[in-house]
Amino acid sequence: MAHHTLTHDNDDTPAEVNRSPAKEEYKRMMQEVMQVARPRVLNFGSQVAQAATDHENAMRSNYTHNRLSSIGTRKYIRHIPQDSERILDAPMLANDFYLNVLDWSKTGLLAVGLADSVYSWKDGAITMLAKAQHGEQITSLAFTECGSHIAVGTSEAEVQIWDVRTRQQLRTMPGHTGRVGALSWSGPLVSSGSRDANILHHDCRIAAHRVGTLQGHHQEVCGLKWSPAGSLLASGGNDNTLNIWDDRYQRLKRGCAEASLHRITAHKAAVKALAWCPWHKSLLASGGGTADGMIRFWNSSTGTCLNAVDTRAQVSALQWSLHDRELVSSHGYSHNQLHLWRYPSMVRVAELSGHTSRILHMAQSPDGQTVVTASADETVRFWRIFSGGESRGHRQMTEASVLDASQIR
Repeated sequence: MAHHTLTHDNDDTPAEVNRSPAKEEYKRMMQEVMQVARPRVLNFGSQVAQAATDHENAMRSNYTHNRLSSIGTRKYIRHIPQDSERILDAPMLANDFYLNVLDWSKTGLLAVGLADSVYSWKDGAITMLAKAQHGEQITSLAFTECGSHIAVGTSEAEVQIWDVRTRQQLRTMPGHTGRVGALSWSGPLVSSGSRDANILHHDCRIAAHRVGTLQGHHQEVCGLKWSPAGSLLASGGNDNTLNIWDDRYQRLKRGCAEASLHRITAHKAAVKALAWCPWHKSLLASGGGTADGMIRFWNSSTGTCLNAVDTRAQVSALQWSLHDRELVSSHGYSHNQLHLWRYPSMVRVAELSGHTSRILHMAQSPDGQTVVTASADETVRFWRIFSGGESRGHRQMTEASVLDASQIR
């Protein structure tokens, strides 16, 4: 009885009597630790509590997020051969930075100017495609879009048009007073840049071929490229100037324009390397000579510089990838290399060496996988540097997987 009295509360004793401060503090602390109100512990309600209405969506969101995270970490990695896959001899290739004597047609015909002749190569077969009649030097060449004809510029200030199939000269178009170092086609119109600092537009369909003159340079024009749409012409000169031209010459007297749409003087050396982006119509890349070494990117609509990278070497040519966001640059002094860049980050993906002297010219194969370079070491080298669309296919497949993941039910 005494033991029971000491260890059990008296039922008749008011609750307040048995509530010591220490006991109440202990209960309060236990409730805080459990973070739940006492009435809810093991409480049986009238019905089971319902899950939140967005519970399923939340779970789906978490699952999708995790799957997308794993997709995002998958990186496409392709092998880039460090050596050229083919080497051709190019004796008597002029060691002149300001010329443009290499082009690759859409039909797969590679042409290179050597001394007074133009030689073609395709599938191992070499043919003399054109030969200057009076011994003048070949200073530039460019295929038409379809590859059926080739324009040839000479040291005697002429532009010649040759039939590729018959290897016959069709016509000669004079007009310049200095050698023709740059050529570019836009439909039936071929534009020529010369040491006389002028650019002439020639319409090959008519007898009076000269239909326009652009006078925006003060020294030799060494770079010339029509945009893919044929609406803008980029020209670079030994006066360190880059000009972007529109069709204003057509509205002026005698078809002569002295002011370009945009005159850009950011480069500190000759501007020969020019390349229009194939997947962004207003994006133009330009490269400067030895004293500059910069690759710059321009919005051709506004003339604004979008990005720039210092290569620390002479930039002789640029080529955009047809399949990926990449750009390859060829270099002279002092690297004599090819650099592959990822755009727009301009992270250098690869550096390819092989030439023993400066690279002067570069062209791209019709399938967009190979570039060919011509160097002062009198060799022509083939480099399989671009993808054939595999990385783009991987990117599209990944994007499709992302879409599938976001539609999980």
